Amino acid sequence: MGSGWDDDPVTAVRPEPQVLEGRFIRLVPQTKEMLPELFDVLGSEVVFSGGWGGGPASFTPTREDFVQFGEKYFAWDTGIPFAVQISMGPDEGRLIGTTTLGDFDPAIEHAHIGWTAYAPVVWGTAVNPEAKLLLLGLAFDSGFGRVKIQADVRNTRSRAAIAGLGATFEGIARRDRLRADGTWRDSAVYSVIIDDWPRVKAGLEARVARHSEPVTLAQD
Repeated sequence: MGSGWDDDPVTAVRPEPQVLEGRFIRLVPQTKEMLPELFDVLGSEVVFSGGWGGGPASFTPTREDFVQFGEKYFAWDTGIPFAVQISMGPDEGRLIGTTTLGDFDPAIEHAHIGWTAYAPVVWGTAVNPEAKLLLLGLAFDSGFGRVKIQADVRNTRSRAAIAGLGATFEGIARRDRLRADGTWRDSAVYSVIIDDWPRVKAGLEARVARHSEPVTLAQD
């Protein structure tokens, strides 16, 4: 009978696509049929300016172009893309963004939250902390021990948001991937591991609890 580290059972299992219900939002498995509606909330230069989708050069001004972009960009086969919907109030059911749990490696219990973008009108609301609360919960409940979250090193807004979630900064992965304009991106890499989860979960729950009004697409 063998012995050693490679005899340890794999405890992480890639989760099935499913609906994740929160207080203010729900995450539903995203389909390609949702891409036109997604363009209506993400089809602006400000969304791409921080590096989402490959950066400003990926911005597509029409629904048709966005659909073609989305069919290639999202991790349809290697991850679980989620559409982010409002779950209460006058805009219940409206699509406000997208996020993905992917890059699953059950053997080493690693996963990755990424491909995330929201309508600018909901930035700074309960949306991002609750989305991360739901996705991290799904990952850890599925046996994963480390979840990576990263951003273009230039994207100071996203980096601040990730740090604000309670994720630990691990460093800069240099020349990590190509931007749409052909330049090389350095990635700021953060993670939440299972040991961090009680602390991070409590912090996210407290952030969500500070909000009382439903998320809305209405401009102030």
